[in-house]
Amino acid sequence: MPERHVHLNTFAHGSGYHEAAWRVQERDPAEVLRLASYEEIARIAERGLLDSLFLADSPGVAEFRTEFLPQSAFDPLQVMAALAAVTEHVGLIATASTTYSKPYDLARRFASLDFLSEGRAGWNVVTTRIPGVAENFGGEPHPPHADRYARAHEYVEVVQKLWDGWDDDALVGDKAAGLWARRASLHPPAHRGERFDVASVLGFPRSPQGHPVLVQAGASDAGIDLAARFAELVFIGQPTIAEAVAFRARVQRRAADFGRPSDAIRILPALPFTLGSTDAEAKALRAELEAASSSEFRWRNLAAMTEIEPHEIDPDAPLPAALLDAGPRTSIGATVYALARGREQTFRQLAEQFAVRPGALDFTGTPEELATLIEQWWRAGAADGFTLMPMVLPRDLALFADHVVPLLQRRGIARHEYTGRTLRDHYGLARPRPARAASRPVAAA
Repeated sequence: MPERHVHLNTFAHGSGYHEAAWRVQERDPAEVLRLASYEEIARIAERGLLDSLFLADSPGVAEFRTEFLPQSAFDPLQVMAALAAVTEHVGLIATASTTYSKPYDLARRFASLDFLSEGRAGWNVVTTRIPGVAENFGGEPHPPHADRYARAHEYVEVVQKLWDGWDDDALVGDKAAGLWARRASLHPPAHRGERFDVASVLGFPRSPQGHPVLVQAGASDAGIDLAARFAELVFIGQPTIAEAVAFRARVQRRAADFGRPSDAIRILPALPFTLGSTDAEAKALRAELEAASSSEFRWRNLAAMTEIEPHEIDPDAPLPAALLDAGPRTSIGATVYALARGREQTFRQLAEQFAVRPGALDFTGTPEELATLIEQWWRAGAADGFTLMPMVLPRDLALFADHVVPLLQRRGIARHEYTGRTLRDHYGLARPRPARAASRPVAAA
């Protein structure tokens, strides 16, 4: 049985997870627009023997953020393809929406990344919750939550059929016979569904991992269903060990309903962190970030995360009772609404409490303390690992790689070297066998 260790995935976008990260660094704020900044983060992650790095994404921009944050929302698949050329081991997970793209195009792009990276690609599946994005794609109304997730289920099913369109042994490459591939080993999806019609196979063989690793981050009932059916890695925000253990058990039970084994999914809670050589230094660094933050950004950002339109609230008054009574619109909103009930605080004051995602961990301290937290959660069965959210990039990620990872190695819970080549190898995930239930073979030439 392979040796177990804590899995480590890291957020790899912009100047860092904290909105003021770009203001406390000496480097040029425009550095985030250069490939070199991504290359630096990727090399640090590989130096720390991390399993993977990922890029978040949305097919639209919340315009208020352009005033407060460096904007570098490049196409994550293109960034990851570039990083594949300057790294050898670390996994490359890109976010892409099932609501604002088509299955054939996305299946081809991720399978291409899997080839270019020699088996290190992963897809973070999102349904896109921001209604304004619809205006960028032809003006059709933004689909309701239930419709987005129903579409996502069919979408991922189609993508998997496309990834399975070539048998593993389809490629022959026989020069003497003039035979490149066995046509009888092709299996076009011939998918005729409620939302998608997809006929033919991709224009190249099955990729190194068979399927790029599937990732999901939803915490709603619909999100958990999507994760339980398809996901292999789940990003989630949980503030305590007890809540994380309960969430993990819930996902595993739901996965069993879909006929999947209990060890099919790795749970990786979000872990925002600020590191210092002493507690005092770490707290001073965090205080510097908070002093550079904007209360205007905070309340607008919290409203966006909870799907509250700015005109619905007065930031300098408590949340309206009618809004609270109507119930939260997102899983993040449930945390926010629970804190708002029965408290005489304005929405602006409420927002000041959230430098990180509501309902997630928020660590400030030394490498030794962070290593202890990671070990406690891992040994308690609350997590298979973590999605690291360095508050300042590349500073905090470098500190993690150089100081936290060696502590985890000495405690016997972190790898000392990469022992596999693919992202599946890193996470101990099986390479899926092609599914043929909904496919039809092409007649031999």
